[in-house]
Amino acid sequence: MEEEGESILLEENYYQLLNVSKTATPEEINSAYRRFSRMFHPDKHSMDPNKQKWAEQIFNKVKEAYEVLSDSHKRAIYDTLGKRGLEVEGWEVIFRTRTPREIREEYERLKREREERRLQQSANPRGTITLSINATDMFMKYYDEYEIMEDTTIIPNIEVSGMTIQQSIDAPVTLRDTMTLSGNISTQNGIGTGSVNISNRHLSSEKGWTECEFGMGNGPLVGFKVFRTLSRLMFLNCGTVFQFTPRGISPSLISTMALQLDAHSVGYLTYRAGGQGGSSMTSIYIRDSEKYHSNTAVQIGNPHSFISFNIMRKLPQHEMKLRLALKLGTFGVIAEYGAEKKVSQNSSVSAAVMLGVPSGVMLKLKWTCSTQSIVIPIHLCEEVLPSPVFYATVVPLVSWLLLKKVVLDPIAKERQERERQRSMEANYERLQEMQRQARATVELMRETYSRIRSEEEKKKGLVIVRAIYGKLPAGLSHHDVSVEQFGDGVSPDSPVPYSEVIDVTIPIQCLVKDSRLELLEASKSELPGFFDPSVGDDKHLTIQYMFRSNLHRCTVSDRQAVVLPRNNHRLKNRS
Repeated sequence: MEEEGESILLEENYYQLLNVSKTATPEEINSAYRRFSRMFHPDKHSMDPNKQKWAEQIFNKVKEAYEVLSDSHKRAIYDTLGKRGLEVEGWEVIFRTRTPREIREEYERLKREREERRLQQSANPRGTITLSINATDMFMKYYDEYEIMEDTTIIPNIEVSGMTIQQSIDAPVTLRDTMTLSGNISTQNGIGTGSVNISNRHLSSEKGWTECEFGMGNGPLVGFKVFRTLSRLMFLNCGTVFQFTPRGISPSLISTMALQLDAHSVGYLTYRAGGQGGSSMTSIYIRDSEKYHSNTAVQIGNPHSFISFNIMRKLPQHEMKLRLALKLGTFGVIAEYGAEKKVSQNSSVSAAVMLGVPSGVMLKLKWTCSTQSIVIPIHLCEEVLPSPVFYATVVPLVSWLLLKKVVLDPIAKERQERERQRSMEANYERLQEMQRQARATVELMRETYSRIRSEEEKKKGLVIVRAIYGKLPAGLSHHDVSVEQFGDGVSPDSPVPYSEVIDVTIPIQCLVKDSRLELLEASKSELPGFFDPSVGDDKHLTIQYMFRSNLHRCTVSDRQAVVLPRNNHRLKNRS
């Protein structure tokens, strides 16, 4: 689905219009401009008034693209802000090129985004709900020694053993001060606790900040934190808390030093002293790259010492992350594996299986939406047995596949179709104009097409037999190039019927130079002679061509780069 369909559809791409890359040199831009100028110059089509009218429009677009890209200053602005950045006032383009309905929709959209950003910036709510479930009775039934053995129950006993709710909000007071109010309520096996904290963070300079904290819970507490950047690659974070309890004052100290080791690696050294957690020294090494994220930690302290390692494999093309972790310490051994899947722009779901000695088997489910999270740890068994491990692994996977197939996919498809229809309706007149302009461009290209094709045929070079662009037929990997998709002899000014594919043989052949074709890694709908025949759908380009008396064919996705000819495109045993 196209993101922000109408704006993407109506935004011209100067690089695609000239078919040059974003790193193109001035010489390459001049060469492309001269090539299209010869093709679309109005004087070349002066014998036909209708063609001359269209040639003026298309030539002016090419000239505008050239004037921007050949000027280093304008090109820098265009690369940074797009076409709108070239205007004195950003709204001039919108009012000049959009219909009243589009202007109202754009205003409402920007208004909603401003309100959402204002609310997010003013409050920045963050929250987590943790619901602990004890389901050990499913795999290892426990009998009390005084319980009557004959009284068996078919339905296992599943209970909520604990629940924790944490929430916090931020309130900017001044440009340098931010107040944070946080609280949590927790209950475990019928025993509940709660606390509320308020803190103020003051940005003392560009290199650091200080924070004061006050709270109530298991007695009053007072805390103070300091953050300081020591150098370009190092920072220090120190904090101390004094907890006032009926038994007296309980102080605690935590200090962390971080060092940027290289472009992808960071090292942390943390010291904790006092408080309920005891004292410890922890060393952490984190490495983050485009495909992997790894974390190695070593802790020595009281009451626990451990060493842990976890690695995460990122799969951005599938919007998924796979995680594997191992932790060994004085408390035992814990192994964990799981996956996280992004289901929308701001939400994700994850599932992880934890195998531990002596903790047993636990399934941890998590749903995150923006800054709010719901975590459900399910304790399945107190020992590591094959059956709970199997069900903990398979049930979430099968449940996700069913949920995706039955619920998420239909919703996404319906939303995609709704967005597509909305984009089509909002831009109907513009779409019609773009289609007419594309057909007029094809008519203006015919003479150039005949010349280039004749030259390529003489030297047995790159001859485009057929090129089809648009939505692929269901179940097929390429378009049927044997069927007429876009008839000849239709006037550009006549109504254009809706079709999910168009014939782009002429525009593709006109882009061939010295028996070679190069198309950029961008949407093909922005090339001269093209338009978007199926707004909001995934599109592909199928090219069938002759090279050295051999028939070739290739099919690429809309934004995939194309370089022809290629040996792996050759159709075997056909001439």
